[in-house]
Order: sequence, then structure tokens, then C-alpha cells
Amino acid sequence: MIEVRIHGRGGQGAVIASKLLAAAIFEEGRFVQCFPAFGVERRGAPVAAYLRIDDRFIHLRTGITDPDHIVLLDARLLGVAPVTDGLKPGGIVLINSPESPGGFTRLDGYTVYTVDANRIAIAHGLGSRTAPIVNTVMSGAFLKVSGLARFESLAVAIRAEVPSAPEANVEASQAAFREVDASIPEAAAGGVDG
Repeated sequence: MIEVRIHGRGGQGAVIASKLLAAAIFEEGRFVQCFPAFGVERRGAPVAAYLRIDDRFIHLRTGITDPDHIVLLDARLLGVAPVTDGLKPGGIVLINSPESPGGFTRLDGYTVYTVDANRIAIAHGLGSRTAPIVNTVMSGAFLKVSGLARFESLAVAIRAEVPSAPEANVEASQAAFREVDASIPEAAAGGVDG
């Protein structure tokens, strides 16, 4: 089983990102489970969403405490929230940031990727300049670095699940799918929030 935890802030689309990734992976014949972790959330407050993937039916119904991979829709959550707690050694940490992976030296032991999802979302008219919606952008980047599904499956999921500007969302996710390659670190970066 592969477990993914998606961290963001209320309004960025972490829950929708987990649903889109689940739909894309399900499209390719695997079993999936996704659900949010809600408390008394408000716009801008830290939120999390969970995604499980397996080749068999998933019976587990708990939160994800030891994820294989982490997706951060907001790099500012590093050091503010315990986003890497329980992350398995060598796990992927995908960060929405214009900074290169090497700039995240506190993440030693993990494979760090970055993509400037805010810039891509703004360029495609997703959200506003001050509050870009990066869920589809980060979904495209995550599928590229994880290899869990083909981009075409994500495009199908976006067209089915995103009622507002589906084609702009597909284009933005495809841009991230392409651009995250340029962010692949020379050596694995990686470890503990700080």
C-alpha cells in the first residue's frame, strides 16, 4: 500500500487534489481511498487530506500517520505544522515553491521536488494573484514525480470533477507535469521540519 498526505491551507484545494489523484489512479485499475482531515477549519488554516493506493481492496480506515509521500501546497507550512511527521525515509516531498529542492536543507533523507505552482496557477487564471488555487497544478507535478498514473488519466479526472474552467486546469496541471522535471534535485535532499 502507498500512502500520501497532502498538506495545504484552507481554500487551496488539498481535498480536491486528493480526489483528483484518487480518480486518476482508479482510472488505471488500482484501488484508492481518499478523505480529508477536518477540524474547525477556516480559510488559510492548515488542512490535510489523505490518499491510499493499493492493488487490493483497502480495508484500513484510519488517518495516515506514516506516509510514503508528502505533497505541500504551501511551503510556508514547513516549520509551522508537523508536515513531515512519520514520513518514511526516502519518501517524496513535493513542495509548491519557486526555490530549488536544494534550498530545503532541513529535509535531508527525503527526495525533495519543487514546482512553482503559484506561478503556473496564476498564469492559467486559477484563483487570484493573492490566492492562487494550486490543487490541479500540484496533482500534475505529483503524478510526474511519483509515476502512480499517466497524465491522461488525470486529465480525465479533472474534466469530470472540476466544474470551473476544466480546460485551464488541465493545461495548468500539464505545465506542472512538464516543469517539475527541471526541479529534480541532483542528489536527494531530505528529514525533519524545522
